[in-house]
Amino acid sequence: MAAGARKSDANGVVASRLRALYQAVESEPVPQQLIDLLRRLDEAERAQTGD
Repeated sequence: MAAGARKSDANGVVASRLRALYQAVESEPVPQQLIDLLRRLDEAERAQTGD
C-alpha cells in the first residue's frame, strides 16, 4: 500500500508542476512572428481556394 501512496503523491506533484507550467505558458504573449506566419498561411490558403 505504501508504494501506491508514493505513486499517488508523485502523480500529484507532477500534475501540479504541469499545471503551473501550462499557466505560465498560457500567460505569455503570442510572438508577433507566429501571428505573421499564421496570417500568411491564411492568405495563401484563401488564394489557393479562391475565397
